[in-house]
Formats: sequence, structure tokens, C-alpha cells
Amino acid sequence: MATIEEALEIERLERDIFRGASTKTQLERTFGGQVAGQALVAAVRTVEPRYQVHSLHGYFLRPGNPQERTVYLVERIRDGRSFCTRRVTGVQDGAAIFTMSASFHVGDEGPTHQDVMPVVKLPDDLSDVQFGLSPERLWAMREWEHWDVRPVPQEDVPVRDGVVSPQQVWFRYRHALPDDPLFHVCTLAYMSDMTLLGSSKVIHPDERTQNASLDHAMWFLRPFRADDWLLYDQSSPSASFGRGLTGGKIFNRKGEMVAAVVQEGLIRKLREE
Repeated sequence: MATIEEALEIERLERDIFRGASTKTQLERTFGGQVAGQALVAAVRTVEPRYQVHSLHGYFLRPGNPQERTVYLVERIRDGRSFCTRRVTGVQDGAAIFTMSASFHVGDEGPTHQDVMPVVKLPDDLSDVQFGLSPERLWAMREWEHWDVRPVPQEDVPVRDGVVSPQQVWFRYRHALPDDPLFHVCTLAYMSDMTLLGSSKVIHPDERTQNASLDHAMWFLRPFRADDWLLYDQSSPSASFGRGLTGGKIFNRKGEMVAAVVQEGLIRKLREE
């Protein structure tokens, strides 16, 4: 399947118009992480190098056709001394399938703190084969063969007061990536859509549902590398009306919190035939 370089590839058609690559996939719909990642790459191409991505907020409007290329229209909302903002719309066949606002910051000095990384089994103590132990996940191993994804077994996920549906996943890109920090940010935007919605199903393992990402927000907090181990500490604080709210804190091996994610997704109950 596609490498991350291929999945995030875009070409510039006009000053603020880009077209993303269509890659080989088993999916019936364009993977949401690829759309978000390509949209972020398009936004990055329109800002000065001194700005770094600090947040994005996206909405998945329509299912994308993975056989078609997506065109990204970038609007330059604001260029300030410390911050700049871009709005990106992904279009297929004349209709918007995704819209995103991305904010960039030059960085400033200020107070520093973070939540403590939870005590968890290390990736070296987990087998990457675990991702494919269940037959329904074999396709995922093929789809994302360039990623090393190691879920922590549910019986080993720490029980925390007030957290009803926790899930933890270690992941990294298997191959060395370029040193450009912005490429790692766009790579993490791609990866952040993977596995997160699954945290809403942890306490409903037997429920048959239709699942899809609806909206996605992400904050980039500290430098990191996507080709080194990252812990995705996930939970689902609420599910109702066919939607599941999920969130994740992403830590590097050293315990630094490098990103935070909030997503709402469709978890609509399948009707019996």
C-alpha cells in the first residue's frame, strides 16, 4: 500500500489551489486521515517557514471516492505577526467533502506544564502481530503496512476513576522520515484518525455499528518524530444519539505530551435485516 510520502503528496495547480494524490487502497471511502493530512500540507504550502502548525479543526462532510483525486482550495484568512490562519476545502466532483481551519504560530515564551503520561506497557513488550490477531483486522494490517501499530491489551489498560471507555495504542512509522518538523506534523494528522473512534466501542464490543469520522480537532504541543514510538492514550467520555465523542493525548517515549486530539464520530446502530 501507499507510503506516507505518497499518501500526502499534493501538486500545486494555482497559487492557492492544490490537488492531492489518489493512492492504492482497500477502503471504499477515502481515509479521513489522508484527506486531513493532504489539506494540512496544502495549508502549510501557503505560509512562511517561520510559522509552525499549532492546531487544526476539520469536518468530514461527504464520503470521498478513493479512486478520485481531491482538489484543495486554500483561503488566506489572516497573516499576523505571531499567528496566521488558513481555511482549506477539499473538493471532489464539484462538491465539498472536507473543510478545515488550520492555525499557525511562530512560538513564544510562557509557563510550561502537562499531564503525566500514564503507566503503560512499553511497545517493546507488545507484539505488532497483535494488531492482526482478530480476522476482521487483517485488512488493516495490509492497508497500513508501513505503520507499526501495537494496541495495549484491554486487560492491561489502567483503570482510572471516571474514565469509562479507555484505549491505548503505541504507533510509529516503520521507515525513516525526513527531518522537516512540518512533515512529521502532517504525518501525525494522517495517523490521528486511525484507531481513535474505536475507543467509543471498547465497552460495547458486541454492538454492530456503522462508523465514520464526523469532525476532528487537533493541537500540536511539542516537537516529535512520527517515526519514533508515540503513545495514543484514548478515551470516549460520551456516546449517544448514534455519535461517539472521543479524545486522545499523544506522548513520546520520554513522556512528553506532544499532541491532543478530540473527535466525534458516527457509531450508528445497524438495523437487523
